Amino acid sequence: MTARCDVVVVGAGLAGLAAARQLSIHGVDVSIVEAADAVGGRVRTDTVDGFTLDRGFQLYNPAYPEAARVLDHEALDLKPLVRGMNVVRNGRRGRTMLHLADPRSPSNWHASALSPAAGSLKSKAAFAKYALNASKLHGREFDQRPDEPAQVALARAGIDAAMIDEVIKPFLTGVFLEPHLMTSRRFMDAVLASFIKGTPSLPSAGMQAIPEQLAAALPDHFLRLSTPVISIGANHVDTSAGRIEARAVILATDAPNADQLLPEAGIRTQGNCVTTWYHAVSAHDLGQPLAGGRSILTVDAHRRGPVINTVPLSYAVPTYAPAGTVLVSSSTLDVVTEADVRSHIGYLYGVDTSTWESIGTYTIPHALPSMRPPMRVSTPPQQGPVIVAGDYTATASIQGAMVSGRRAADHALARLGIHKPDERRVVA
Repeated sequence: MTARCDVVVVGAGLAGLAAARQLSIHGVDVSIVEAADAVGGRVRTDTVDGFTLDRGFQLYNPAYPEAARVLDHEALDLKPLVRGMNVVRNGRRGRTMLHLADPRSPSNWHASALSPAAGSLKSKAAFAKYALNASKLHGREFDQRPDEPAQVALARAGIDAAMIDEVIKPFLTGVFLEPHLMTSRRFMDAVLASFIKGTPSLPSAGMQAIPEQLAAALPDHFLRLSTPVISIGANHVDTSAGRIEARAVILATDAPNADQLLPEAGIRTQGNCVTTWYHAVSAHDLGQPLAGGRSILTVDAHRRGPVINTVPLSYAVPTYAPAGTVLVSSSTLDVVTEADVRSHIGYLYGVDTSTWESIGTYTIPHALPSMRPPMRVSTPPQQGPVIVAGDYTATASIQGAMVSGRRAADHALARLGIHKPDERRVVA
């Protein structure tokens, strides 16, 4: 049996939901088809034995302009992590820790941040200037800077190799999911701007609360879950439940699936993988709280093991773990054993992890699309007969996914002859 509507959206991740939201606001009859059993795409959360486990280490920045415009932050009950980072080094005196913090947060300051091991004062000033200048960019201004690998841009800004290699690179590896800072400086500029303007946070109910909030604003009949798509065309979608004919089709899956459904579009499928490991430990078994009892990232300046970052999440979000238990999230880029992960976590925190309980492990093969230069942050791609949305068409972020969805919906509205009362220009 053939169904009909104005627009079909393939995929109920953030991009697809944002597109459907924009279309529904303008009175468009839209259907969303999703192969999975729930909305969210890569932004999913599981509940395991009282623990809240996001599928992969993810954070939400309330400074994302598109997301802030659309989402109800109060309802999400956002819990901020600490603005800063612990950097573990191993020098002549053995294992040492540098406590780095946002200079605008005096309560987090620590004398070790002044150490030359964290970069010369000149380098610190150069990085602060670079990040501050990035925070002042708007829209197309991101694309007016010459594009080049992030590491090259940082060195050109006068930041010394020690600070890049032992402080900035360990931090941004966890953001870009690539260890060499070959990511576009334009994307890095957008990321740094978001960190200047907001504090990465988590919804108290887990990251899936974000797509669920978007879905809750749509009419129930818009969404068809557990409905795999077999093929698509400019005006139809063939699903496991039959054909849906429409005046426009928006493809909003991740890049690998989009490329399979629409090979003629030449979609870039390069992506970065990450594995997130969750461990639990009784607070009573810890001689002292991990990371000073704060949810702050800890990284290895010299990458002596596979863990790119680790953070005790439940200090910031108590709902992520049963009372009296600390939930620790740690991420790796490579395929490694849990024994190697435990050993490295133990080194980073300076504790014995042999009794820690393994709660869950998530390997996300295409966690983030690769953002190698050249790329454009603010200019949407040209659209063919099938309209394409996804963070790989904008920036590898929640912000980018939601912007791409709105842009795709705007293309569909134009094809339907519907004129919007306003034109928003929000950077991805």
